[in-house]
Amino acid sequence: MMKTAIHPEFKMRTITCACGNTFEAGSTAKDDLRVDICSACHPFYTGKQKLVNAGGRVDRFKKKYNLK
Repeated sequence: MMKTAIHPEFKMRTITCACGNTFEAGSTAKDDLRVDICSACHPFYTGKQKLVNAGGRVDRFKKKYNLK
């Protein structure tokens, strides 16, 4: 048997992202949750990743000694 009145209340909560997207999910936390990033604005999910290739040690070595 489970003890009564010791478990937190599980309810559907509204989650709001910094981008303005809102959705509902079950949680035992506060009434409204705010997040910085969600699947609507995260680069991995949107496909708008910025690949930065600053070059590694080998590239810098080749550049320094004019190697191809």
